[in-house]
Amino acid sequence: MIGIHTPETAPEHNVANVRQKMQEAGFDFPVLLDNQLRNWKAWGNTMWPTVYLIDKQGYVTFWWMGELNWQGAQGEKIMREKIENLLVAPADGSS
Repeated sequence: MIGIHTPETAPEHNVANVRQKMQEAGFDFPVLLDNQLRNWKAWGNTMWPTVYLIDKQGYVTFWWMGELNWQGAQGEKIMREKIENLLVAPADGSS
């Protein structure tokens, strides 16, 4: 897993602030700080957060725009199921 943080507010541009929030949240994966919005623009994002699921071959297989569990949405559950399916799938994509 990798995170790409695209700041919305001035304090979110500060690396120390982002590291502190990552530590508070218990993140143990790398996070790129995209202060110039390069990744944001390259992916065509329109809202925070957007979550992408990429398979073993490097293809985007699923994405979710917005908070995964916003107002009772089942995004986290759906994402976990899709991850589990990808983890058991053969690397060559065959069944």
